[in-house]
Amino acid sequence: MKVLKAIFNFYINSSVHVALAVYSMTWVTIIQFELSYDTNALYFILLASISGYNFVKYFGLTKFHHRNLANWLRVIQVFSAIAFILMSYYFFQLKSNTCILILVLGLVTFLYAIPLIPKKYLFDEHQNLREVGGVKVYIIGLVWSLVTVLIPLLNAEVEFSTDVVITVFQRFCLVIALMIPFEIRDLKYDSLKLSTIPQKIGLKKTKIIGMLLLLVFLFLEFYKNELVYSSVISALIITFLMFLFLIFSSEKQSKYYSAFWVEALPIIWLVILLLII
Repeated sequence: MKVLKAIFNFYINSSVHVALAVYSMTWVTIIQFELSYDTNALYFILLASISGYNFVKYFGLTKFHHRNLANWLRVIQVFSAIAFILMSYYFFQLKSNTCILILVLGLVTFLYAIPLIPKKYLFDEHQNLREVGGVKVYIIGLVWSLVTVLIPLLNAEVEFSTDVVITVFQRFCLVIALMIPFEIRDLKYDSLKLSTIPQKIGLKKTKIIGMLLLLVFLFLEFYKNELVYSSVISALIITFLMFLFLIFSSEKQSKYYSAFWVEALPIIWLVILLLII
């Protein structure tokens, strides 16, 4: 039992679960736009998510405690390094326009973790974007939506259309809603200077905002030029499930409520789509 628990914790802590969520959202885009499975784009996004998330999460620890790293962190470092090497291979298999977008998003991720921003714009010693009051959730929403929608479409050389813009905005709304249980979970730990959504407007209003975002996500499906039965049904199901997770979100949620179950919703979305197409 201890071995299984250790494996599961590694699965969560090494960002494999969140990487699968990003990978699943990207595959959802491919299905929605009726494209062929893009191995290079999907594997790049999976591996980049692992290395990128681990870089953001553990940069401070490796910087200040390198000589005294715990064994689990050393394993994650090696795992992330392997993911980065494999990611680099798939990067060079992508189209040039896709690579340009990736480099821009990579720069945003870098600034999100690395202390380079002038202190006059910040609140404490951490000079990075994740510490700027009120922007963390929106940066994550923007990056996820651009990665999971634009990268596969650019790599497939799909022409930009109204449906593409709608899908990007849908994905942004969904990701912000997905982030809300995490924001609620961290409410008692986050500095007030971070100005998270629950800190600014309270728990009840935050949940209402999340529900409104989900309704926007759902209703926008009906404004697309090509209304697809499988996309509508899967959007309805995922909206309903996310509604439930929002309703039952609390500061005292279980350890894996957000870190596993909420983050599993994009994977569930993909499974639903694969079952009904």
